[in-house]
Amino acid sequence: MPSPKFEPVSYSWVALHPQPKGVIQFIGGAFFGTFPTLSYRHLLQEVYRAGYAVVAMPFRFSFRHWGIALGLLEEQRRLRALLPDLAQRLGYEGDLYRQGDRYAWLGHSLGCKYIALLELLCGVELDVQDETLDRVIGSKTARWLRDRLSTVPTIWNQPSQLLAPDLSDTTSAVPVKALAHLLDALGLGVQPTRSQTLALIDRSRLFNLTAMVAYDRDGVAGSLQDACAATSDVLWLYQHLQAKGLIYREFEGRHLEPLGVKIGSWLVDLNPLDKFIKPLGQWPTGDAVLELFTRLQTVEMTAEVGMTAEAVSGDRVPTLVER
Repeated sequence: MPSPKFEPVSYSWVALHPQPKGVIQFIGGAFFGTFPTLSYRHLLQEVYRAGYAVVAMPFRFSFRHWGIALGLLEEQRRLRALLPDLAQRLGYEGDLYRQGDRYAWLGHSLGCKYIALLELLCGVELDVQDETLDRVIGSKTARWLRDRLSTVPTIWNQPSQLLAPDLSDTTSAVPVKALAHLLDALGLGVQPTRSQTLALIDRSRLFNLTAMVAYDRDGVAGSLQDACAATSDVLWLYQHLQAKGLIYREFEGRHLEPLGVKIGSWLVDLNPLDKFIKPLGQWPTGDAVLELFTRLQTVEMTAEVGMTAEAVSGDRVPTLVER
């Protein structure tokens, strides 16, 4: 299989596959996600060569994460309208790109927070009568979100895979803590905050098609070795999503492990604070990502069978998926 050829479509970079088994939509970290096809080049190549069409979605820098998440939903809507015609012009079958349940999400670092917000933006989480939402994020923000939900699609029934998730706060984006606290006090910091995001995930009925990959020396997202979930996003998510069938893998490495360009038999990211250069044989991330997407697809198919059985029998059949 040749390397993917990314081309700009709408605001994203797209590599269509001649015989796709699905579409993987990728969102990277705060800085590296601006140039995803370069920063995550080898990972995206591995996903493509495994049979997936790949959509890499850059995003602008902003403290208003709800707005970015809504923009990503709108971008998905545009792409679903554009990709079938693009596929047909290339001589490929275009029907798959019209099917929402053939799309999945892959994120790294801050990109995982946006995927979590996309999940929370599914309509069942933002019921007009839900006063809990108003208490968590404030009535003004809640009204603002509800007014926009009717005009955008959701990621209902689309699996998500989180690589070293960073549910970023203002202190993550601004290294000077005093300045970060001042911005928060003035209402100019990151919205939603980490605590708000965790509170919404905690009460959510969703996140039933989720996988997570972590690294044991990750000083940003954390790992299961951390002592306290209050400062470890990985540990918190593991504790709260286990009951929903979270699929989890952890490997040796640091936060930027998914980055890199293949040069010969080496993976190079030229970052002296991370792996810098590593033999591909010691980089399990690519194989893990593909394995977990296969397992997520199996869970999704099992849930669909359960829901079909419920419809036939008239009895409630417990499923892993309610979205």
